[in-house]
Amino acid sequence: MNSSLPYFVGLDIGTSAVRCVIGVLPDGESVPSVIGFGSAVNRGMRKSTISHIDDVVEAISQAIGEAEKIAGVTVDRATANLGGAHIEGVNSRGVIAISTSSHEITIEDRERVESAATIIQMPPNRDIIQVFAKSYRLDGQESIKDPVGMHGVRLEVDTHIVTASTPAIRSMDSALERARVLSPSYTTSGLADAEAVLTRSQKESGTAIIDIGAGSTSMVVMEDGEVQHVAVIPIGGINMTNDLAIGLRTDLEIAEAVKVQFGDLKTTKSKKMIKVRHDGRDHEFELSDVQMILSARAEELFEFVDKELKKINKSKKLPGGVVLTGGVASLPGLSEFAKEELELPSRVGKLLEIGGIADKLGDQHYTTAVGLMWLDMLIGQHNDSANTGAKGIGSMWSAVRGSFGSFGKK
Repeated sequence: MNSSLPYFVGLDIGTSAVRCVIGVLPDGESVPSVIGFGSAVNRGMRKSTISHIDDVVEAISQAIGEAEKIAGVTVDRATANLGGAHIEGVNSRGVIAISTSSHEITIEDRERVESAATIIQMPPNRDIIQVFAKSYRLDGQESIKDPVGMHGVRLEVDTHIVTASTPAIRSMDSALERARVLSPSYTTSGLADAEAVLTRSQKESGTAIIDIGAGSTSMVVMEDGEVQHVAVIPIGGINMTNDLAIGLRTDLEIAEAVKVQFGDLKTTKSKKMIKVRHDGRDHEFELSDVQMILSARAEELFEFVDKELKKINKSKKLPGGVVLTGGVASLPGLSEFAKEELELPSRVGKLLEIGGIADKLGDQHYTTAVGLMWLDMLIGQHNDSANTGAKGIGSMWSAVRGSFGSFGKK
């Protein structure tokens, strides 16, 4: 590796595991190359929020350490994700007057109107982590993508603002600080996945990306190349495992083995018996019971997804359909199940073409980490992370502009 090249780091801090991907942008190339990756079991989180910080710190350190050995670099900063049902998205509008004599819209005016949109009433225990401008309005002219260079006296912007629980942010800050990693900004898993798997046409046409993790499901809707809606649903793979343990009257370890080895949502009324070996003993279950239990939880999940789509009047109205990512996305039959439940095209997401050792990343588990690495490159945090430490809207501003500008323009 050319040691003079700046490197970019994506750190996916999930409920069941922490995964790290390190990449560089070779000279003359437009897409990054993966030069290192690592993962570690995470026992310190519950439903995507920290419950035992020491375990989270250990998992972060192990995942980064493994990636460092492969890449041959030392990681001291990364773009990380923030999960949990406390993540919420809200629409807001900003309005400013253009007072210059020429009335020409400048970059400063654009940033000023976007900043005005963040002046919203929030409980004292919530912070803004990202802001996405959806469209601008200038003197009544609507659907403007970028007003810079245009002329007018009244500039408005419609934004989607992502907020998170302040205690959850502070806990993640502490975990990263103790792991000696700086993360100047946070994003959600769904936004990272969108960068990793969605093509420009999918972002333009209208697509929902659904990241089904262990503890929760992150959902992002994109249309016209912009973020339209962000939500986190408190259902994930762990809920399926718990349901199997209860329904099959067995231990959690056995239920997880059943899900991994025989989980399948394809409809069948077969009385076939399946066998799982655990601790030297064979445990038998009826396959139809497994399918019935998993289907019930999957149906509940997609009901929540449809409720989120109804909030923005997109239920059954997304030409790009839904793209499934996350560890649970590899569950056989899940894509077909989503198609039936949501009445939308559905497919499992695949990483966009990147170089290096990306082919060794394997299945869906590294999608979020790769997307975070993409964002780390696009935001350009490697240039200013030494001078940026806070997570408030002020420190996020340049990152928001860089991330927002990347969507739909790759």
